[in-house]
Amino acid sequence: MLARELFIAENLEVPRAVRPFLSGQAVVYTTRAHDKETENEDAAAIFALDLSHGLLVVADGLGGLPLGQQASGTAVKVLEATLKACDNVDLLRECILNGIESANEKVLQLGAGAATTLALVEVSDAAVRTYHVGDSMILVCGQRGRLKLQTISHSPVGYAVESGMLDEAEAMHHEDRHIVSNVLGAAEMRIEMGPAVPLALRDTVCIASDGLFDNLQVPEIVDIIRIGPLVKAMDKLITLCQQRMRAADPDATTPSKPDDLTVILYRPV
Repeated sequence: MLARELFIAENLEVPRAVRPFLSGQAVVYTTRAHDKETENEDAAAIFALDLSHGLLVVADGLGGLPLGQQASGTAVKVLEATLKACDNVDLLRECILNGIESANEKVLQLGAGAATTLALVEVSDAAVRTYHVGDSMILVCGQRGRLKLQTISHSPVGYAVESGMLDEAEAMHHEDRHIVSNVLGAAEMRIEMGPAVPLALRDTVCIASDGLFDNLQVPEIVDIIRIGPLVKAMDKLITLCQQRMRAADPDATTPSKPDDLTVILYRPV
């Protein structure tokens, strides 16, 4: 492995730029919710396997369940160990799938209902492939704002949006928004793997916990991240998201759901 950055139970005051990362730049931000005193239950990781292959990872330990922070931290640590043992990038897909399966077994061994989501982006040359379990979401957008990829949240509300039963605005205020139907830490865990999606210069990848997507609609996120320096885009994104989280008007049309917040942005240049 060429390089790696792990963020477990961290509370960053400002976004952290990781550059160069492959052919571009990655920016990471993670912190606990402003209204809680317990640890940040999100975790994140960036792995560069060589000069053209890398991974971006976000794990969101389930709030309200025991050992949420340990579950998310375990997931990224197990992935790190699996990738260190993967000495052939031609076998990277198999290594990722094996790593996720191993992470699920380790989280199950924690017991006490420990669970976490996992969202992972494999970056290889000029393409990306997604792997996810749960409702941490992945987006890819072009410089002009065209949405090239959006994963489907593994939740009743996520499936309702995908089927057209709910629109995004209704979903953000739905009383079952917090329910997740697929997690690491479950014997029936399943991995959703997406197709390879071409990644053009100036495209932006966004991978985040639901702290972002429960407070900002996808068009708002895309409009912020599609252009401008990546660090400034991250600053705007987290500033608006935290403003929403701190809003106290129960009748507001915009959502306000305090939560741990973790975001990774990547853009090839």
